[in-house]
Amino acid sequence: MSGERKGPLSGVRVLELGGVGPVPFCGMYFADLGAEVIRIERPLGKDALSRSRQKLNLCARGKQSIAMDFRGAAGREIALDLVARADIVMEGFRPGVLERLGLGPSDCLARNPALVFGRMSGWGAGGPLSNAAAHDINYVGMSGLLATIGTKAQPIPPLNIVGDFGGALYLVTGLLAALTHARTTGEGQVVDASILGGAIALMAQLYTIHDHGEWRLEREANWMDGGAPFYRAYATADGGFMAVGAIEPQFYAALLALLGLADSIDAAAQMDRATWPRTAAAMAAVFRTRTRDEWTALAEKVDACCTPVLDLDEARVHPHARKAGLFVNVSGRMEPAPQPRFSATPITDPDAASAPGADADAILRSIGRDAGAIAALYDAGIVSEPPSPN
Repeated sequence: MSGERKGPLSGVRVLELGGVGPVPFCGMYFADLGAEVIRIERPLGKDALSRSRQKLNLCARGKQSIAMDFRGAAGREIALDLVARADIVMEGFRPGVLERLGLGPSDCLARNPALVFGRMSGWGAGGPLSNAAAHDINYVGMSGLLATIGTKAQPIPPLNIVGDFGGALYLVTGLLAALTHARTTGEGQVVDASILGGAIALMAQLYTIHDHGEWRLEREANWMDGGAPFYRAYATADGGFMAVGAIEPQFYAALLALLGLADSIDAAAQMDRATWPRTAAAMAAVFRTRTRDEWTALAEKVDACCTPVLDLDEARVHPHARKAGLFVNVSGRMEPAPQPRFSATPITDPDAASAPGADADAILRSIGRDAGAIAALYDAGIVSEPPSPN
């Protein structure tokens, strides 16, 4: 690590108890904003999954890492010593797992009454599915969202952005709210967020539109799901795509003018669903007459909400992203920059991710373990010895 982190969360200590997806993303977000984040990894192994985990090291930038087994008394005591100095603890285990290990909320709050204990579950507590195995697609499927995305023939999963990371941001918000309360009152509490709950909460607007009769349950039949000609992607002559989002009448009129269709398509009939298939076919035919770059150059001259569809590599080097600082160089790799920006407490560029388990010595020393005790923990296999830098 390059030294003390700067940002609005400088001085906040966060303990992340393993997991994949949402919890590591939350930890990275806290680290980006200046918090000191320690991640307890699962013990390091030589199996294919462990090797993959060490190679990818997902959402690990800016954190310290210790790999250990806290199922026994010695490991549990290390974890509780870290809990005692933390402001926030986050975990994503199945319900009941940490309670059985003596690291549940009551155990941690007994050690640190002002602690904010964050739980990230899939289904949420209390329902009949609480302990069922699932992944993002299952949660999004049960939220009502997956049924709205895709072609008329079938739903298409929106990667794991909406479920995993939408849920993660609800956990972040809840933890920060609870931290404010804890610092005001000295009272800690448990913050329980779920992927399913987060996905449903993100759909508040869509549920309202549907309840007012403005959203049909059929896919590709609505103005935001690819059904409308003014809100979809169109193929270009070179196999690229242009994204069109001309919802407001003035932007729709500008789009028709851009495509040379102002005289043949009635702008006033924009919301008439009966006209959508013919209008979409006309627009598709015009977009196929030029390359994506040609359309991009023309679209930049008007406000028609028409932009190129960039792939992951193109997005990194786009002039706007570069000028706006939307990506940041982390040890030679361009990664998404921390968001948002702060005027009074600007954040530093993220540190590169430590290798899993690399900071065990420093972490153990911070809770009073001396060299002999640390060596004994390594010899007993309770804590994984830090991997060689090579």
